[in-house]
Amino acid sequence: MHHELAPLLKQYFGYDSFRPLQLEIMSATMAGKDVVAILPTGAGKSLTFQLPALAEDGLTLVISPLIALMKDQVDSLTASGISATFLNSSLDPAEARDRTEALSRGEYKLLYAAPERVMTPGFIADLKRWNVKRIAVDEAHCISEWGHDFRPEYRQLAELRKHLPNIPFLALTATATPKVRQDIARQLQMEQPENFLASFNRPNLSYSILPKSKPARQVFEFVHTRREESGIIYLQSRKATEAMAATLKAEGISAIAYHAGLDPATRAQNQEAFLRDEARIVCATVAFGMGINKPDVRYVIHADLPKNIEGYYQETGRAGRDGLPSECLLLYSRGDLIRNLRFLEDTSDPEAAKITEMQMRQMADFAETTGCRRSALLAYFGEKWPDENCGGCDACLNPREEYDATLPVQKLLSCIIRAKQACGFSTGANHIAQVLAGANTTKVREYGHDKITTYGIGSDTPREEWAALARQLITLGFIDVSPDNYQTLNVSHKGSEALKSREKILLARLPFTHSTNAAAKLSRAGSIPCDEPLFQALRNLRKAIADEKSLPPYVIFGDTPLRHMARRYPQSKADFLNIPGVGSQKLEDYGQAFMAEIKSHLSSHEKQTFDPISSPPAPRMKTENGLSGTQLESLAQYQSGKTIEQIAKARDMVTGTIAGHLAAAITLGKIRPNPRDFFSADDEKRIDAALASAENDLSRLGPIHAALNGEIPYETLKIYAAFKTLETVAGSS
Repeated sequence: MHHELAPLLKQYFGYDSFRPLQLEIMSATMAGKDVVAILPTGAGKSLTFQLPALAEDGLTLVISPLIALMKDQVDSLTASGISATFLNSSLDPAEARDRTEALSRGEYKLLYAAPERVMTPGFIADLKRWNVKRIAVDEAHCISEWGHDFRPEYRQLAELRKHLPNIPFLALTATATPKVRQDIARQLQMEQPENFLASFNRPNLSYSILPKSKPARQVFEFVHTRREESGIIYLQSRKATEAMAATLKAEGISAIAYHAGLDPATRAQNQEAFLRDEARIVCATVAFGMGINKPDVRYVIHADLPKNIEGYYQETGRAGRDGLPSECLLLYSRGDLIRNLRFLEDTSDPEAAKITEMQMRQMADFAETTGCRRSALLAYFGEKWPDENCGGCDACLNPREEYDATLPVQKLLSCIIRAKQACGFSTGANHIAQVLAGANTTKVREYGHDKITTYGIGSDTPREEWAALARQLITLGFIDVSPDNYQTLNVSHKGSEALKSREKILLARLPFTHSTNAAAKLSRAGSIPCDEPLFQALRNLRKAIADEKSLPPYVIFGDTPLRHMARRYPQSKADFLNIPGVGSQKLEDYGQAFMAEIKSHLSSHEKQTFDPISSPPAPRMKTENGLSGTQLESLAQYQSGKTIEQIAKARDMVTGTIAGHLAAAITLGKIRPNPRDFFSADDEKRIDAALASAENDLSRLGPIHAALNGEIPYETLKIYAAFKTLETVAGSS
């Protein structure tokens, strides 16, 4: 597929190479297979159905949950010279009719529609006439009740199987646990789908968590030094979004509110203002953001605790879609968890409430971890971060110092015991903190806790530090917490033993600073140094053109192409076309204007020179004799008698990945299997001939695969190349 798709990638999207797994996903879907693809935000999911649509006759139907996303995607595709459209309730009847007629004439390559519209009888009849080639289900996690954004209307999509048999489905999402991935395939009635799972790591994102205190002030401290950058601030309630937006506006910062309670016209107007950089900040509930294509969001702040880790991951993923350095800040208070849990008290669905409560507690555990944020986040999705230090979170860049916590721990545990003895029942962390601090509250007096021996013995330490220490000891197992919403405390067996033995207890010192200075500019992964004054001039030009065309600025060019322009200073069409993200249509539409701006800048400024851009270092995988941990696992399963297909199924990977693992083992001489276990003598002769026609270049399997008309799969070619490489090495020695 590479030789067929690569020219289209350059022509329409302006890129010379594919991102990880894109080519494999496109090869599978173009071969007519059902596919489930889990790729993080910014990894190029949309390209996996857009490029095949350009390469083949027929129509690609894209099922999308949001009207705003459809318009955004279609605007971007049209700007790149691609014929795409959408059908939804925002169109007047005449416009909808014109688009339907154009679809009947085969004038569009891609059609975006919502699941509710797709499932109407008239629409299904139209689809049968429109030569649908494949169906892409975007935000596919919406189909699973185990996902963080379940939408019942997605469940109806399996009905399309009856009406459009033999049409492959491509299900895409940025985040899904193994349970959700299985549910997606089951609900869409996929038979033996190809599964593609990329790393969930976003190297250009940095993560910080701070104790929450006066959140409006903390948010202002963070954003006022970033006035030229776009950001999203997530809050739980509609009222809170409006209050935060009003606070920021009063400080001269352009901010708008977005929530489901706004009338549709205001909601659309506010979203458009954000997309067009007329408002730099959107203060929003989770109603905002799914599928938002704005690539230059430089930070995401959670001023309230998200309700689950998947939602948190999805929302932080809206920062830095263009790969440039971006920040994620969470303001955490245990009180947010308690408030969220109280919302479940009146539920009519106990089973759903149980799932939701579990997810809420997992989110709180993540927020309270003292270790690497990235490692904890990836672990939730079943991915192990191989390094001790990720280099891109507050915990790794500012490691917590260890201190002797024996005395404070003894005070706290003793206070829990004495308080319960005095009143006959357990109390919560905040109450225990008040007792230790010597607070004179009604409840302290009413429970008789002002008379116990531990009253006031911690008055030299702020209450919030005692409460935080209690949460830390819960995580470490010294304290048990009741399963109800009251979260009362009891000393565990481990805690009792620690009190009796008086063993020394070392703990990581928790951060008690509330200043957002502690979260400033952590990660530079993805940075593109450039002529900053020229970059700003190009941004201003982009905004002027976008306003003239009534488009969001990033539809013209994203920040990444502008930064490359501001370091390469292109002055010819050929040079401009070599800028990443510049395709033929954009060269024709905007090349002259941007090159003129660069020429004008150079008339009064010297050219700057820059060091080559270095890619962010890949995580250092633990290796043994040249093989990584994941390769060793595949090798062990192969040596136990499993086939490539069986290993792929057991490890939830694609067969091509497993073949690559075994090929590495063969090349390094770790195993010496019989080549006939993988390919016949006749196949070997055919591959030999194809290799000769490809100038004996084993480093590129695409031309060999093409010379064989795709009749021998890539998995086989990888194994063949390994044997051939081993043979060459042996011959030269």
